Amino acid sequence: MNIPNLITVIRVLLIPIFILLFYLPYHWSYTAASTVFAIAAATDWLDGYLARRLEQSTPFGAFLDPVADKLMVAVALVLLVQAHANLWLTLPAAVIIGREIVISALREWMAEIGARAHVAVSSLGKWKTAAQMIALVILLANPPGFTFWVVLGYVLLLVAAGLTLWSMVQYLRAAWPHLRDTTEKK
Repeated sequence: MNIPNLITVIRVLLIPIFILLFYLPYHWSYTAASTVFAIAAATDWLDGYLARRLEQSTPFGAFLDPVADKLMVAVALVLLVQAHANLWLTLPAAVIIGREIVISALREWMAEIGARAHVAVSSLGKWKTAAQMIALVILLANPPGFTFWVVLGYVLLLVAAGLTLWSMVQYLRAAWPHLRDTTEKK
């Protein structure tokens, strides 16, 4: 177990703490949950940086890092959808979670046929992740309602959902020749 992998494992272990803080019946619970989420988001960057800098990239880390990210984001979105219960949050949350399922399945399938490099992470994904993480930190820090900060969080989440759809289209376009070739052989 190296330092980057340990940081990734800690990120996964923060999820139950994050959930507990979100549901505590105290006025500070939103800020506390948001802080834990922000720390987890920062460790996502940190573990990748350290793995490259210290040359400690491992197959375990390559597997667990994206899983930890997707778990943390999906849990945050589910908690927020339940708390806010409106279209402004539910629709982008469904798009973001749905896209992650589609792209994960696509990557797995492409790896099976030896074409995984065709669906590698793009720079657009980094912009999507930034908008998404900022939106989630803002939304987690504020109780439901139409305040300036919550509306800003909704707008950023809608931007993230739009970028999510656009990146999914790019991934599907890159994979399309392989999808089409397989379909024609059946």
